[in-house]
Amino acid sequence: MHGIRFNFLRGVDMEFVVKLLISMVIIIVCTQIGRRFPSLSGLIATMPLVSVIILVWIYSDNPGNFKLMEDFTKAALWGIVPSTLFFLVAYVFFVKHYPIGIVLSAGFATWLIGAFVHQWMLR
Repeated sequence: MHGIRFNFLRGVDMEFVVKLLISMVIIIVCTQIGRRFPSLSGLIATMPLVSVIILVWIYSDNPGNFKLMEDFTKAALWGIVPSTLFFLVAYVFFVKHYPIGIVLSAGFATWLIGAFVHQWMLR
């Protein structure tokens, strides 16, 4: 017997699969923590952990390209503003007990406006 063959994995970019799995684990862990400790989960969700992972992925794909790293970190820094607006709107709507669909729609609409301004400013 020659072992198990995973023919369905032929042609799959394993580096992409590893990146996907690591990202999924972070989201799942944060969700599980949020069930018992919502404030800690919120802190973890907004910490630059995702940005650090993205920096590592970008660097591993483009070693030595510091201009690319600089552009990403600048955009991430300014991207905090639309994200903050999203959470501000979501918080206000949750305080007023709006349904989740309305909260997310209003938050994402606000974020989208902020994102357009973000992209316009970084041209």
